[in-house]
Amino acid sequence: MQHDALYYPSASRRMATFGKRGMVATSQPLAAQVGISILQQGGNAIDAAIATAAALTVVEPTSNGLGSDAFAIVWVNGKLHGLNASGPAPQAASIEALKALGHDAIPNHGMLPVTVPGAPAAWAALSERFGKLPFAELLAPAIALAEEGFPVSPVIHQMWQEAFDTYSAYSEASFQPWFDTFAPEGLAPEPGELWRSEGHAKSLRAIADTHAKAFYQGELAEAIDAFSRQHGGLLRKQDLAAYQPEWVDPISVRYKGHDIWEIPPNGSGMIALQALGMLERLSEESREPVETLHRRIEATKLAYVDGFAHITDPNTMRPSVAQMLDDDYLKSRAGLIGEQAVDPVHGNPIKGGTVYLATADNEGNMVSLIQSNFKGFGSGMVVPGTGISLQNRGWSFSLDPQHPNALAPGKRTYHTIIPGFITKDNQAIGPFGVMGGYMQPQGHVQVVTAMLDDLLNPQAALDMPRWKWTQGKTIEVEADFPNHLALALARRGHDIVKVADSISFGRGQIILRHPETGVLQGGTEPRTDGAVLPW
Repeated sequence: MQHDALYYPSASRRMATFGKRGMVATSQPLAAQVGISILQQGGNAIDAAIATAAALTVVEPTSNGLGSDAFAIVWVNGKLHGLNASGPAPQAASIEALKALGHDAIPNHGMLPVTVPGAPAAWAALSERFGKLPFAELLAPAIALAEEGFPVSPVIHQMWQEAFDTYSAYSEASFQPWFDTFAPEGLAPEPGELWRSEGHAKSLRAIADTHAKAFYQGELAEAIDAFSRQHGGLLRKQDLAAYQPEWVDPISVRYKGHDIWEIPPNGSGMIALQALGMLERLSEESREPVETLHRRIEATKLAYVDGFAHITDPNTMRPSVAQMLDDDYLKSRAGLIGEQAVDPVHGNPIKGGTVYLATADNEGNMVSLIQSNFKGFGSGMVVPGTGISLQNRGWSFSLDPQHPNALAPGKRTYHTIIPGFITKDNQAIGPFGVMGGYMQPQGHVQVVTAMLDDLLNPQAALDMPRWKWTQGKTIEVEADFPNHLALALARRGHDIVKVADSISFGRGQIILRHPETGVLQGGTEPRTDGAVLPW
């Protein structure tokens, strides 16, 4: 009997999930099972996060892969640690080089938007600093999934089909390896259909056996270099060999008695912090639903235009993080929020899009990790025989030399992927994240305010109908967004657009720890095939 795996005529409801010894929340049940199995083998939350992340490159290749970037926030021994594993532009990449090739903007697909992938290096760095189990053991489940195959889940099929249609429009030979790897039968796999990749398994094994050195200095680096040269790319093995992820100090704002943490630029977590900072500084708290929602939208818009105007590689960024989160500056921005929707304009604080996972263990360690190919499968470039799908993160660069995020050799671009974390009174409350391109910071604002203002549990916070600012006064809302709120927002000057497909509104995961009992409470995204598994 055939059933449509994407047809659900009745509304469903998930309950919050509780556990004591550990928990893994992610967008794929098979990946969550991998993480739980690592905890049961004696691994910690960091080991579970690495294993889950590696498994996600297999079971959700529509969003991430071995050619992804990654960011992580890790709570270990009472302290937060941040890891920025976003890769820079190749040394041969410059505005002049792209314009000499006839481009006025960076292409979305092909080899030119490919930057150095950071995800494999992130796994190795996390394992070396905080892991308990041998690195090779952590990647073994992902290798088995790639070799034996897995049944494709419904939402992943939908995203796979979209990518198939997109890449089918290209006639260049450089896209053929994508079809050979991800559509070997000439079609995107259907829900429940088994998909496997020997090449992906082989690459994972090489990464496992060498602590990722094979990817950056060995056989995989050679293969990436050769493919890039063959198809007009600028990425070279020297770029890969020079790469190291960077340990950073997470940044935060105070909100409703809690500290909300993000990775500093070049990540876009600054946008979420600015929006929450503005809301915290509004002169009086509103309990009227329409006014509350209006304020959240307006603060998010103002933060976004600031982020687009200023966020880039921190080595070249002006203004500083401190200036963008300055109390007086946030008060001045909050002062722009009135009764009616505004067309937001960025300020001047200078004085004078992915998979997300969360893990927790019984030692108190917690991890918030995100990795992404950016636009679906990324660039559409797959290194033959390796399963390595290369990201297209360089598409975010500007070819305007005056733009803060202008392309330059070795520069890291504005990054959409952001892991979040909440603490209170110097204790970990837990990791949270909402993946989905430019939806992510506003997804962070929505789940944080839902939990800390509206007092919703993690699952209920993720279940809430979402809104998404796109430009100017335009706000997209999900099909089940309450009509009375949509109409009330329209009367305040917002241009409300209802969208039938919920995928573009992000896919989140949350794990919270009770500060006294240590009991874990988790929620997983209803807009995807996710799972939160306790132990």
